Amino acid sequence: MRNYLPPEYIVHIDQDRCRRCGECVRTCAFGTLRFEHGAWRQAMSVFQHGRDDLERVFDRIRDNVPDRVAADNKKCVQCHYCVAHCPEGAISIQPNPLAYRGNHHWEPHHLKNIWLQAETGGMVLTGSGNDKAYFSYFDHMVLDACQVTNPSIDPLREPMELRTYLGSLPDALEFESGPEGPVLKTRLAPSVRLDTPLVFPAMSYGAISLNAQKALAKAAVSCGILMNTGEGGMHEDLYPYAHRMVVQVASGRFGVNPGYLRRGAVVEIKIGQGAKPGIGGHLPGEKVDEGVSQTRMIPVGSDALSPAPHHDIYSIEDLSQLIFALKEATEYTKPVSVKIAAVHNVAAIASGIARAGADIITIDGFRGGTGATPLAIRDHVGIPIEMALAAVDDRLRREGIRNRVSLVASGGIRHSGDVAKAIALGADAVAIGTAALIAMGCRLCQKCYTGNCNWGIATQKPELTARLDPDRAAENLANLIRGWSLELKEILGALGLNSVESLRGSRLRLRGVGLSDADLQVLGIRNAGVGA
Repeated sequence: MRNYLPPEYIVHIDQDRCRRCGECVRTCAFGTLRFEHGAWRQAMSVFQHGRDDLERVFDRIRDNVPDRVAADNKKCVQCHYCVAHCPEGAISIQPNPLAYRGNHHWEPHHLKNIWLQAETGGMVLTGSGNDKAYFSYFDHMVLDACQVTNPSIDPLREPMELRTYLGSLPDALEFESGPEGPVLKTRLAPSVRLDTPLVFPAMSYGAISLNAQKALAKAAVSCGILMNTGEGGMHEDLYPYAHRMVVQVASGRFGVNPGYLRRGAVVEIKIGQGAKPGIGGHLPGEKVDEGVSQTRMIPVGSDALSPAPHHDIYSIEDLSQLIFALKEATEYTKPVSVKIAAVHNVAAIASGIARAGADIITIDGFRGGTGATPLAIRDHVGIPIEMALAAVDDRLRREGIRNRVSLVASGGIRHSGDVAKAIALGADAVAIGTAALIAMGCRLCQKCYTGNCNWGIATQKPELTARLDPDRAAENLANLIRGWSLELKEILGALGLNSVESLRGSRLRLRGVGLSDADLQVLGIRNAGVGA
């Protein structure tokens, strides 16, 4: 049956500028571009131009010289690899301007998805985070600034502290007398230091390439922050960076063993993910090569299926048992984190997790990215990180247990302004995943699940992964972290604060613009124009 699904994008090639070098044809992993030998087209009209033209056409056919580069528009995903690497800048890609009859209820993307499912009978898959035009609360919050009576601070001339620690804090400190003065009597829980309040969230080996993981690990060590292995275990090439890595324990238990747990700086239990709350994970067998097989401890070519629930966790008590089992396995030397998706009752869930013994809670909002998820889940399940974070911080404070856990906010953080606002809402640190991938070259084409990533990030194909230089990518990531850190210092200075700890949970420094009373109440902030 003929495929009537229209292409999403149209590839335009300036044939006058194109030098026919073939770079775009050779490097497109989706097979969009090809050489087209167009001499036969000229032969159809050659008699209108004379014998000289006829001889030229025959010469082209004999020498097999390509007439032009042509595109199969249906295969284009707008990853821009060809655009970025064309030496003549001859390629451009535009959305398909094909017109549909106006209908505010049945929009073009609804029609396209129905046509696709009518042909395939399967779920519509996608990658990356929720891209629907939902209300952005970050964009409707503004930060305070100092003026006359409370002077601002110049971060270029005065010390500014971005360092923070992730881990559980005691209710109080007790001291006892010692021969050289007071000695701390209270036993402190293990914690991990961040030189700036940013981390790279979970992105597993298999979902992304080893080169991408190496880049994240190197940048984490360079910047004094953390990166997360995701649920795919830790490749041996990453062992030198393990002291700056979070090792994840997911429902599939891929790559989990005592050595893996002891190597990392933090152990994280993955319960949920913002891009797909309530469902499990699936790494297709096509992405399970020898390296992924050894790291995940599964056969080559086999699908890696993570069940939706942990089959040993059906209550907070079960979760507590796993938390303390992991603490026992690491001899109580590592903080244990629990990652959850932002859902409607997230505050009650976080309260239970804190009481279950976790040291860190990562909350992943519905803008959070992923390598693969059903479109229906990504776009319609979960809540924004802003609302979830504010609700959790408020509940833990009201219950008097906020000090027991550190909160990490994740899901759609785009710039340092979002970071500052998240911290003011109650986060101890902020995870940046999609932003990190963009810094490495990602164009958000949302085709991660195909394994054909032209930029060498979300693929395991050797010819594609070789395109990503881990050292260059690590440099880009480190530059991004340093740039955001410098901007965060400027924001703190404008607020008259000299440490990021002073901003944490300080919602009085936030004001809402264009928010409803209900929104302001959940966020715990006041409307713009209202004084202190």
